[in-house]
Amino acid sequence: MKTVKIVPTTFASDAASRVKAKADRALVSNALDRELCVALSDKYEVVSAEQPADLTVRAVVTDLVPTDKAMAGVSAMVTLGTGVVLPVGVPRIPAGLGGLSVEAEAVDSSGIQRAAMVWARGANSIQNNPRVSEVGDAYSLASTFGSDFSRMLVTGKEPKDLEIVLPSGQRVQSWFGGKPKYAVCDNFGRSSGLARAVFDKIGAPPEWSDKRAEAATQ
Repeated sequence: MKTVKIVPTTFASDAASRVKAKADRALVSNALDRELCVALSDKYEVVSAEQPADLTVRAVVTDLVPTDKAMAGVSAMVTLGTGVVLPVGVPRIPAGLGGLSVEAEAVDSSGIQRAAMVWARGANSIQNNPRVSEVGDAYSLASTFGSDFSRMLVTGKEPKDLEIVLPSGQRVQSWFGGKPKYAVCDNFGRSSGLARAVFDKIGAPPEWSDKRAEAATQ
């Protein structure tokens, strides 16, 4: 199998009801699809939805735990403040954390399921920076899921939580906001790289740094 296409991620009705703004749901689904597109480019040629493909990937957000924006704001200020007077800022306050559940599959050109993953994870104080947004944690976790599912399709093995994998050159380039390996990935926008890292540190909502393509925004 050499080619793959990505069906835009959708929300189950229960998950959608937990997020008030359609734009917030779009941020989560777009982050997931962007990570899938870039990560799958390591092995497959990613083609547009109108083209035939050896594999078709579909994902559905089945549940979402909103982030407590007020608590995220307090955590960001505490971390920044202590980082000024201490060598390392204190970890995020473990309260009001969000979570995400996703189901995804990859089917071949005959409609036969070749891979599937049921995935759920909550944010934690160490790995997930607080963002003052209802979907702040879900946005971060969407990228994590996209990476995990893609790694399974690329390697043929279930990803391990503590597995350390060096990113490919094309993934590093995409992280810095460079041109993706395949043009279709631009449909999901480009990463803002260092700008995103800076905004994450101050707890800014994801829409401040997410460079979604104009077509995706519309």
